[in-house]
Amino acid sequence: MTRFFLAALAAFAVLACGPSQDAPDAPAPAPISVSAASAAGAALTPQEITRRVAALPAPLNAANYQNGLRTFAQCRSCHQITAGAGNRVGPNLHGVYGARAAQVRGFGYSQPMRNANLTWNAATLDRFLANPRTTVPGTLMVFPGVRDANNRRDLIAYLAIESRR
Repeated sequence: MTRFFLAALAAFAVLACGPSQDAPDAPAPAPISVSAASAAGAALTPQEITRRVAALPAPLNAANYQNGLRTFAQCRSCHQITAGAGNRVGPNLHGVYGARAAQVRGFGYSQPMRNANLTWNAATLDRFLANPRTTVPGTLMVFPGVRDANNRRDLIAYLAIESRR
C-alpha cells in the first residue's frame, strides 16, 4: 500500500510541476503584471525590480525577473515562497537563497537531502534546478528540472529577490 501511495504521489507531482523543457515553437507566455510578483505584501515596482536584479552578482544581474516569475509557476504546486507561509509537498522557499539545504523547520526532508551538505547559492541552485536527482541522488523531489539555462538563471534571480522579501 505504501509503495502504491508513493508511486501515485510521484506521478502526481511530476504532472503538477509542469513541463521540464520549453517547447521550441511554443508561443511566448502572456506578460505577468508586476502586482502578481508577491502574494505577501506590496508588489515591487518595475524600478525596484530593475534595481534589485542589477544588484545581483553576474550572471543573475542580466536576468529577466518576469520570466523567473513565470518559471516559478512550475514550482508553485509544491512550494511557497512568502514569509510565514507553510510547507506543501516541498518546503517553503522563503529565505532559501544563501541558506543551507534541509533547514526549514517542520519539513520532513529525505536522508539524502539532509546529508547533501549544500548551500543554496547561484551555482548550487543552477545545478540542482537543472536536474535535482543528479545533484542529490535519492532526493524525493520528483521535479525533472529546468533544462533551459536562461530560464534557470531567471528563476534563480527571482528566488534571490523574492526569498528575501
